Amino acid sequence: MLSSTVNLYRNAYTGLTRRMWLLALVMLINRSGTMVLAFMTLYINHIGYSTKQAGFVVAVYGLGSLAGAFLGGKISDRYGFYYTQFFSLLCGGILFITLGLMQSYVSICMCTFFLSLVNESFRPANATAIAHYSTPQNRTQAFSIVRLAINLGWGIGGALGGFLASVNYHLLFWVDGATNICAAFMLLWILPKVSLSQQQHTGKITTEKVKAKSPYADKTFLYFIGLQVLFAICFFQLFTTIPLYFKEGLHINEFWIGILMAMNGIIIALFEMVLVFKLEGWRPYLRLMAYGSVIMALSFFMLNMPFMYGFAVGVLSMVLITIAEMVAMPFMNSYYISRSTEGNRGQYAAYYTMAWSAAQVIGSTSGTQIAYEAGFNNLWWIIGGICLLTAFGYQKLLSRK
Repeated sequence: MLSSTVNLYRNAYTGLTRRMWLLALVMLINRSGTMVLAFMTLYINHIGYSTKQAGFVVAVYGLGSLAGAFLGGKISDRYGFYYTQFFSLLCGGILFITLGLMQSYVSICMCTFFLSLVNESFRPANATAIAHYSTPQNRTQAFSIVRLAINLGWGIGGALGGFLASVNYHLLFWVDGATNICAAFMLLWILPKVSLSQQQHTGKITTEKVKAKSPYADKTFLYFIGLQVLFAICFFQLFTTIPLYFKEGLHINEFWIGILMAMNGIIIALFEMVLVFKLEGWRPYLRLMAYGSVIMALSFFMLNMPFMYGFAVGVLSMVLITIAEMVAMPFMNSYYISRSTEGNRGQYAAYYTMAWSAAQVIGSTSGTQIAYEAGFNNLWWIIGGICLLTAFGYQKLLSRK
């Protein structure tokens, strides 16, 4: 039994190139300081602003990331993913520190917008880098190793962020900024430069031929992007309304909220690579996304279980949303990458990232607004219903193909 488990983990991690491991290390360093976004709504409340105002700040972050994703995709395709990643990490780190120094609500909103614009331009470039360093056969595995690093870092950052927030909220911004800057120079130090010509002529072929030259002309992809917006609206409650509910509804303090948030990253770090290894090829990507959406619906419905102790509700809900994330999200990346080519991959990645950014705007504003006007319990029923609708959409898209 032990040997079979060891072999399973060994097989799940084999086949990746050295550069993929190095890129994952850069992401681990960067995400180990990720804590500002997770505690943003609590921070805005802490400095005297309302829940609605806190939700608006997160929405502003989403607006900036929407623009950043578009620019990041364009810049990555035109100038290369290598330096796009570097400058995004470096400038983003400086802006994290600057945001922590802002006092007025207007200055916080403005700085948040420019921070997210710069910081989120990293994502399309990073997706292009992962595709460059992988093959069609191990692409989901490559995305998963980076997600593992991100979520392991998220686990460290979440736990550390809860502790820092209980001491001084402003420490969050300094640590987040410092890890961004460290990751930027680590990227230059350990990863060889990839020129634009090298990026565009890899000698690889995609697993699916794409007739359309532009993502906008790929109707199936655009339908998929619409479903991504719905999925992400629900998922982003993890960073906005769920921490608020843990504190206001379940009466959990900042330290234990940090522990709950860290659970997400730790579970993913321990189990996602093996789960992806087992699920790859078991079902079509879109069906796995549908399964994940249903599980995520259950995680929100769980928050409305009044007969359970508050912390236990938080634990069960977090476990379910983490399982949903592991089942669905690694295959989302592989699905859209399979529809792109080396010449337009940054644009596909940009559209994909923009879907998540748009969802962040919609989800943070509407989520906090519904919680404020109708209460958290009604919010969870609505979000769970959207998850089920999304699952149905993925299934319809599969049958359409």
